[in-house]
Amino acid sequence: MTTVTVDILGPLARVTIDNPPVNALGQEVRAGLLAACHALAGAEGVRAVVLTCAGRSFVAGADIRELGKTPVDPCLPDVLAAIEGWRLPWVAAVHGTALGGGLELAMACHGRIATAAARLGLPEVTLGIIPGAGGTVRLPRLVPMAEAVPLVTGGKPVDAATAQRIGLIDRISHGDLIAEAEAFALELAGQGAPVPARARDLVAGEPVDWAAWEARLRKRGRGAAAPLEALAALCDTAALPAAEALAAERARFLRLSASPEAAALRNIFFAERRAGEALRRAQADPADLAQVGVIGGGTMGAGIATAILLAGSRVHLVERDAPAATAAAQRVADTIMASQARGVISQPAADAARGRLTVGSDYVDLARCPLVIEAVFEEMGVKREVFSKLDAVMPAEAVLATNTSYLDVNVLAATTRDPSRILGLHFFSPAHVMKLLEVVRADATGARALATGAALAKLLRKVAVVAGVCDGFIGNRIMAAYRRDCEFMLEEGALPQEIDAAMEGFGFAMGIYATQDMSGLDIAWAQRKARAASRPATERYAHIADRLCEAGRLGRKTGKGWYDYASGTAQPDPQVQQIIEEESARAGRSRHRFTAEEIMSRILAIMQSEGQAILEEGIAQSADDIDVVMVTGYGFPRHRGGPMFMGRSRAET
Repeated sequence: MTTVTVDILGPLARVTIDNPPVNALGQEVRAGLLAACHALAGAEGVRAVVLTCAGRSFVAGADIRELGKTPVDPCLPDVLAAIEGWRLPWVAAVHGTALGGGLELAMACHGRIATAAARLGLPEVTLGIIPGAGGTVRLPRLVPMAEAVPLVTGGKPVDAATAQRIGLIDRISHGDLIAEAEAFALELAGQGAPVPARARDLVAGEPVDWAAWEARLRKRGRGAAAPLEALAALCDTAALPAAEALAAERARFLRLSASPEAAALRNIFFAERRAGEALRRAQADPADLAQVGVIGGGTMGAGIATAILLAGSRVHLVERDAPAATAAAQRVADTIMASQARGVISQPAADAARGRLTVGSDYVDLARCPLVIEAVFEEMGVKREVFSKLDAVMPAEAVLATNTSYLDVNVLAATTRDPSRILGLHFFSPAHVMKLLEVVRADATGARALATGAALAKLLRKVAVVAGVCDGFIGNRIMAAYRRDCEFMLEEGALPQEIDAAMEGFGFAMGIYATQDMSGLDIAWAQRKARAASRPATERYAHIADRLCEAGRLGRKTGKGWYDYASGTAQPDPQVQQIIEEESARAGRSRHRFTAEEIMSRILAIMQSEGQAILEEGIAQSADDIDVVMVTGYGFPRHRGGPMFMGRSRAET
């Protein structure tokens, strides 16, 4: 099947790209576009060209599988130069998304018209590269540089209204996109020979503070190189003639395409899309998610309810009594209002979401919900009681899920008459924001329950990873392992602020001790006390965290934890250091200093060894799934690709 076709329609030529699913600019499409240019050279009577795409979208980017490999002719810059230099105007008719190379293609055309729902952007930095076919050179000749900088360095697309306001597109179609594009093309044809974008002057606008942007990107990128390279490419555009800026951009693109950072980001890009394969193999129809039940209206329950409401479904939330239910409803309303205040949703959408919530205290009212998710306190006895109540009132076909971080889903399933309808849905806080969902498959979890987990993840636009049953599943088990070793490093000579600094220097947003202080030390303390009786006497155990909790240092909420917060910011506390040194002496450890490299080497080694054990036990389906969990749920720096990827890459070199 030809991926690029040319139709002559009187004075117009229509060039159509048809390369499902997203019309990626692979070699065949590039060759087809160049061939279209040659074919049109001999077409008599043609006055203008409309470029359009079949399917649900305009070109959504390059073929990512080609990145990091030797470029295959024709290269995209050559194709775009042929289009841009054409004697007749080309108009890009954009629907769906125009991203990366797709937007570069549209910018090489002489006019751009888009549907109102279209989105346009240059997300290359999210793959560790920069635009490589003139994006950083043409964009500032269409929009002010102050608008170009965040588009290129941040990678986030803009909607059609914004694109028109800043000058990225010329018009918005509110009717027949192709008919309006054809009329626009003939209008341009009547204005004489088209002027290529790269031949234009830079758009005038507010001056850019390049140094301030560099400082901002260094802080935000936490070690990622691509955003800074993108900024440098734009700086070249501001200082160099177009031809030189194009050559410099291409050289940067090729160098970055072969970089370890780009390889890491490609790994996590594809890993996220492969995640949850077992869910896609489930041969069953999912439960209807038009109405979902949630039990528990605390922070997590309210977040789960909010996520479902914002996705368009109804929620019935059950609490222990009427006052608690009323408080839960307010908590959900507040969370929705916070989303509105951040500009995530509009006022009408927020009102509609709140209107889809009902609350109560009677489990019988949940019977009309095909899926019920419990999010009560993380204690086995409490959760078993909830499942016993649900089993008594829910229809046989209903799917029952537990939002647990650590507990044995098999034990909860055994509380019910039909354990095949039980699964774990481990949300991450805040549940309406975090994109990861661990779908925990118990021994008896059936295909319908798994299919429902998959459907819920799709509804909520989350990345679903399947995990087997073990203490902590995938992410919490790995975190518990490296947290334990971090405490061993404290016994051996490190200090909390040193470990946190090493992790932040590696690319984590926060170190493990600052994170613990934020979430609170008491939950993990309760879990340690619950396991104390079964812990082998020969197992190494650090008592430092227990002593902090016994002293009432439970984190930010008590003003002290691993750090002291009396000043409003985290400050190292001599009392903590004293406890650490006392425990070192009690354990008979000789203290020595750790470098940041030694700290991260230990942490990564533990992540990788625990990840390997999780793979061998069948808890995770693949090493890629482990990387997805750690990157999307636990703050592992995305530009590093994940701990398993790093271990594999090191072994290959």
